[in-house]
Amino acid sequence: MSNFAAVANPAVVKRFAVIGHPVAHSLSPGIHAAFGKQTGIALSYTAIDAAPEHFDALLAEFAAEGGLGANITLPHKTRAATICTTLSERARRAGAVNTLIRTPTGWEGDNTDGVGLVRDLTERHGLDLRQRRTLLIGAGGAARGVAPALLDAGIGDLFIVNRTPERADALADALAQPGRVHPRYLRDIGSLGTFDLIVNATSAARADGLPALPMALANPRTAAVDLSYGEVAIPFLAWARAAGAHDRIDGLGMLVEQAAESFQRWHHVRPETDAVFEELREHRAELVTAD
Repeated sequence: MSNFAAVANPAVVKRFAVIGHPVAHSLSPGIHAAFGKQTGIALSYTAIDAAPEHFDALLAEFAAEGGLGANITLPHKTRAATICTTLSERARRAGAVNTLIRTPTGWEGDNTDGVGLVRDLTERHGLDLRQRRTLLIGAGGAARGVAPALLDAGIGDLFIVNRTPERADALADALAQPGRVHPRYLRDIGSLGTFDLIVNATSAARADGLPALPMALANPRTAAVDLSYGEVAIPFLAWARAAGAHDRIDGLGMLVEQAAESFQRWHHVRPETDAVFEELREHRAELVTAD
């Protein structure tokens, strides 16, 4: 049976979870079960669906029942940062949290999204990110998680567009590199020119659809990256193919790499990711074939 079909023994004391809304589709329980099997660490990792108004209460309930750590996904990453007693430097810079670590004084918040994305792009896909003129679509928790790491990886100018201009401005202000980071209105996207790296960090495909993107944004060197995976990433990657982007990458590899970073924070051992990524990719191909 695939590691991604089941979660570890629920009787195990060490409890972890992914919390989001919706979250039933999440591959994180299977990924962490695979990491636990690989490293010989017994754990229980479940998915908790929490609507925004119930997030605080369900997280408190999880902690009261012995929860030691949690991954936080849409739409709770910025809220999670506000309930932590301490934040890692990565989480502080991002203003968003995707990893919670239980401490004697409360939750410590970390953000492993950025390092996960950069590791996937540079090590798995062999991309050189240095000096790439970059467009970041979105300014929510996912965008906040990856923007500092992209800057640290040496990209060139970073342009941020968002449906709500104020959020793009707020993210640019938080990054505090005004000569390098440029917030723009989404309606002006057609006047921004071409980019070497385009990152879709919106959740628009889950609801209202992908914003209209001009074909001229991409060039033959462009790497187009969607932070989502599966069906949600299809519209953006289809646009990238039509626009002639050289590389078209979904968020599956990033998911595995950020999970490995979270696993290391919780268990102080880093799992190998390549085999887990390949099994996930093969499992996804089997599902597509079955359809």
